[in-house]
Amino acid sequence: MRSFKLKNLIVLCAALATLSACKKDRIPVTPDKPAAERAGVYILNQGNFGANNSTLSFYNYTTKQLTADFFGAANPDKKIGDTGNDVGIYGSKMYIIVNNSGTIKVVNAKTGVFVKEIALNQCRNVVFYKSNAFVTSYDNKVAVIDTTSLTITKSIAVGRNPEQMVVSNNKLYVANSGGLSFGNPDKTVSVIDLTSLTETKKIDVIADPVSMTADNYGNIYVLSLGNFDDIAPGLTIIDNNTDAVKSKPAVALGYNIPIIALGDFVYYPTADNKIAVYNAKTQKAEKDNFITDGTTFLSAFALAADETTGEIFVTDAKDFNSNGTLTAFDKNGKKEYTLTTGISPGKVILVNK
Repeated sequence: MRSFKLKNLIVLCAALATLSACKKDRIPVTPDKPAAERAGVYILNQGNFGANNSTLSFYNYTTKQLTADFFGAANPDKKIGDTGNDVGIYGSKMYIIVNNSGTIKVVNAKTGVFVKEIALNQCRNVVFYKSNAFVTSYDNKVAVIDTTSLTITKSIAVGRNPEQMVVSNNKLYVANSGGLSFGNPDKTVSVIDLTSLTETKKIDVIADPVSMTADNYGNIYVLSLGNFDDIAPGLTIIDNNTDAVKSKPAVALGYNIPIIALGDFVYYPTADNKIAVYNAKTQKAEKDNFITDGTTFLSAFALAADETTGEIFVTDAKDFNSNGTLTAFDKNGKKEYTLTTGISPGKVILVNK
């Protein structure tokens, strides 16, 4: 899923006044279709850059209640921090990546109770593989965190300002954005061998790659922001066996570009805030819009999928300065329910019972 670029956050916050979001701690809603094995869904809200107002919301599938500030309720003496950029669950722990605070908050995945804080400057995104958490930072490195000791055991040098990652075919692929170099973005994806924990190759892609996903057919999908008026945003598809670029299909991208894969299909938002569908099996565009009931978005910002139900979740950041929404759709693209989130809902993850 694409998180808001740091440079864009700075520009946005200079242009918009920060609003305080009034939230009730528990908000009744009426969704009626969770999977039995799921406990619920978390939404990480980035907040306003520089305002130290990131929140973690939780919708409980059993009680059908939304806790707007789940982390705050579990830890009254703590805040998540400034610009929560990513969140992931591995085992019994949840890792909250807080970009502008330069910290990783580790909490209990079910209760939200604080476990430990790990300092990492300008941390961005997290993935997991065999008892390690891998976290990108704008220091041009990927930090390796042992999920038992919760300590950083190694830092792997990659390209400039790395963003999202994906694990595929026992390799770690890292999108090197170079997004902080105005007019001079990076245009590579680093390949890291997960046995030696070293970079083995850089693959040239469209400029300013930020978002990634992998399908079941050996393909890595990389969405790039391009370079303003010089290079348009675009999609690069990489073969995970040869680590060579297979194609760069034409897609109508905007500047909020999360991407997810579910089964035979890949989903991403278009420039006009539709949710396009790409067929991973045929390697052809499938639909211009997954949404079939007329639901629209102002700023489609994050995507997630439940492989057990086929549900697709879409967040809408609205104006990036007031509360957003999370909408759940069934596998046929029809809305099931909508929840009110915090400011800039940038990541959605499911948690099991």
